[in-house]
Amino acid sequence: MEDEKIIDLYWERSQQAITLTEQKYGRYCGRIADNVLHNREDCEECLNDTWLRAWNSMPTERPTVLQAFLGAITRNLSLDLYRRKHSAKRGGGELPYIFDELQDCLGTDETAREMERMELAESLNRFLAELGKENRVMFVRRYWYMDSIAEIAARMGCGESRVKSRLSRLRKGLYRQLKSEGIVL
Repeated sequence: MEDEKIIDLYWERSQQAITLTEQKYGRYCGRIADNVLHNREDCEECLNDTWLRAWNSMPTERPTVLQAFLGAITRNLSLDLYRRKHSAKRGGGELPYIFDELQDCLGTDETAREMERMELAESLNRFLAELGKENRVMFVRRYWYMDSIAEIAARMGCGESRVKSRLSRLRKGLYRQLKSEGIVL
């Protein structure tokens, strides 16, 4: 079913909207949740929360791209659940290391908190727009979808060392841009 029709069902408050959303985007959202949580029960909880959040958000928002809207909800809920479950310990696979990789670009936690989200988002969008397709895909797969280095290498048909070095250069490039724009000190 077309996304517009699914969105219309949400606006009509039809329960069928959730069923169709789960059928069409369940695997996509499940993959996002699994990349963060690595636990089937937590992923199922996150997906159920995603459908509920979409249900509650739709009457006030009409997303232009339903897949991106659902992906963002899933990602945010997954990260929130991850933080709640791992606040006292450092476990949970690669997620802490992914954040550590970007921490050098963003500066300290205090700096990150002081940054305005919109300014950072605009700068990041400019950075991504300047990248070639392969670099943009690698960056987004790692830092949005939280794919492992091995998964990115397999997807891109290259070695893990190539992915690691590219991501390192991309982070350095992002840092230079953020620094030149005064977003990080």
